[in-house]
Amino acid sequence: MLDQQVRLLVDRRVPEATRLTPAGERILVAASTLFYEQGIRAVGVDTIALAADVTKKTLYDRFGSKDRLIAAYLERRDRVWHEFLDEQLAVRRPATPEDVILALFAALTDWVAGARNGCGFINASVELASPDHPAMPVIVGQKQWMRAEFEAQATLAGLADPSELADRLLILHEGALVTYRVAAMSHAPEVAQRAAADLLAGWPRA
Repeated sequence: MLDQQVRLLVDRRVPEATRLTPAGERILVAASTLFYEQGIRAVGVDTIALAADVTKKTLYDRFGSKDRLIAAYLERRDRVWHEFLDEQLAVRRPATPEDVILALFAALTDWVAGARNGCGFINASVELASPDHPAMPVIVGQKQWMRAEFEAQATLAGLADPSELADRLLILHEGALVTYRVAAMSHAPEVAQRAAADLLAGWPRA
C-alpha cells in the first residue's frame, strides 16, 4: 500500500459496468490487439469475430456496435495504464510530490518499450473524427486525468500556480508520446523527464 504522499491523488478509474462473459472477454482482447496494432478504421467486425472465434451476432450481442467495442477497448487500456502507474510508484517509491511527477514521466520509458505504436488514445483521437463518438469521452477523460494528477501533486508540493504548471507538464508528457511515435525518437520520454525536472527545479513556491 502506497504512502498517502506517494500515491496517485486523482482516481478516475471506472470499473467495467458488467462482467464480461468468456466470449465477451475474447472479443475485447482480440479487438484491443487488432485496434492497437492495425488501427481502428482498418479492422472490421468480421476480422475481430474471426480472431475471437465467435460469430458477428455474438459480438453485437455483447457490445452492441463496433463503436461501443472501441470505447470498451479504450476503457480497458485506461485501467491498464492506471495499474501500470501504481506499480511504477510502488517500485520507485518517490519521496515527495515532485518526485511523483518525475516518476510519472519516468514510467513512460517502460510503457513505450512495450507499445511500439505509441499512445492508443492519441491514435484513436486521430482516427475518430466525430466528437459524438462514444469513445471520445474516454480519450478526453484520460488526458484530463493526467493533467489533474499533475495539478494535484503540484498543489501538494506547495508550488505556485499549480494549474499553469500542470498545463506545461501535460504538454511535455503528451509531446513525448507523439514525438516517440511520429519522429521515431526512442529517447523522447527521457528528454521529457529531464525537461520536467528542469521546469520543477525553477518553479516558484506558493
